[in-house]
Amino acid sequence: MPPHERSNDEWLADLRGPNRDAALADLRAVLLRGLRFALDQSGNLRDTDLEDFAQEALLRILDNLDSFRGESRFTTWAHKIAVRVAFSELRRRRWKDVSLDEWLEQSEGDFTPQLLADENATPEEVAVQQSLLDAIARLMRDELTERQRKALVLVAIRGVPMEEVARRMNTNRNALYKLLHDARKRLKQAMAREGINPQEVMQLFERTP
Repeated sequence: MPPHERSNDEWLADLRGPNRDAALADLRAVLLRGLRFALDQSGNLRDTDLEDFAQEALLRILDNLDSFRGESRFTTWAHKIAVRVAFSELRRRRWKDVSLDEWLEQSEGDFTPQLLADENATPEEVAVQQSLLDAIARLMRDELTERQRKALVLVAIRGVPMEEVARRMNTNRNALYKLLHDARKRLKQAMAREGINPQEVMQLFERTP
């Protein structure tokens, strides 16, 4: 049965039943077409890369069939999973050959997270923002352990994927979550002692249209 002729219920039934192999082949074709379109601007991608992304997506789709609620077409839901898989892998590859020291060196000269940098801010706003950032940077140096600081800088400021940070720091994702949780808790307590309100900090850096 051509992929476009299956209803949501038919996709689920075929992927769970005796027609599973045929349904997987059809779904793979759907995912590959969608990935080629979604990743058209990514560059340097081979057909084998797309095949790998599609294969990993198929495994995740099969593992999560019970979570499909039928609020969209099944193929739309599956395609979103495939795109997330692809972008996650592309982010991981981006950092694959960069050392921890290089990551941290890139952060030393500019503490400002990209999400907080506002090119339209007035000189007065820039001065206040920089003062707060300097204070937060000082608290990170003084209050956090070296390992906590590394994790927070890499994940929260540099935007390095958690899986890659965990691998480079010789730990696992759960342990990294705990490390980041403790680091944020200590930083929040230190900010409170300094009279810095985290919510006010975020409001200060919010962009206005």
